[in-house]
Amino acid sequence: MTDGPVLKPGAVCLVTGASRGIGRAIADCLLDRGLRVIAAARGREGLDSAFAGRGEDVLKVPLDVTDSAAVTGFLQNLPEEWRDIDVLIANAGSDVGGRQHFEAGSIEDWVSTIDTNVSGLMRICHAILPGMSARGHGHLVTLGSDVGNKTYAGGSAYASSKHAVRAFTDCLRHDYKTSPIRITEIMPALVRTGFAEARHRGDSGKAQAFYDSAPAALAPEDIAATVMFALEQPAHVNIAQVLVTPTGDK
Repeated sequence: MTDGPVLKPGAVCLVTGASRGIGRAIADCLLDRGLRVIAAARGREGLDSAFAGRGEDVLKVPLDVTDSAAVTGFLQNLPEEWRDIDVLIANAGSDVGGRQHFEAGSIEDWVSTIDTNVSGLMRICHAILPGMSARGHGHLVTLGSDVGNKTYAGGSAYASSKHAVRAFTDCLRHDYKTSPIRITEIMPALVRTGFAEARHRGDSGKAQAFYDSAPAALAPEDIAATVMFALEQPAHVNIAQVLVTPTGDK
């Protein structure tokens, strides 16, 4: 394997959960580097708002990773010139109804979290990785979490899902160890985004109180910079895992 650049101008990058937060920050970084980005998220309106004025280098595609048929047909529904995906940033995630006692929560919420964070991740990887294998190059980045290494009260679904992301990503690394495909897991600690508001179904007061109670938090741009560090390494270097915490977080 050579040390040539992996990210070349015009390379195609797919970012799921791209309409806000970490996904949007990553997509913006990729576009700023002259790459083409397929920005995927559940809602078209959020994508249109997030990427207004970004030009022809971004393709906005509504996609729900929990919809098996939509993910299976995803590539074939893209314009042909966008189908050879060089980089997959598997960022879509959910914790709706989270941060509460297991019995107090809804089983539908718990199962939905697992379906988005684990099954959805597996669906999109299963759709995209074969093309990377056939072309002999590519980079998969999964967005895990520091709670993939620990647990906490009220995290029965979310922490479980991120433990699964960690195991799944590690298994893929074994499956593709003789392949030039690079596989990276980024594990952020708390990031101040709209994620907490979504968890509380739009209750901004609860979301603000949650972030205010934390001793420190990261910004989406911090995680985007970490992702770019992994992507921009020479071709023979694979950044397997990165745990990202705010300074002072013990």
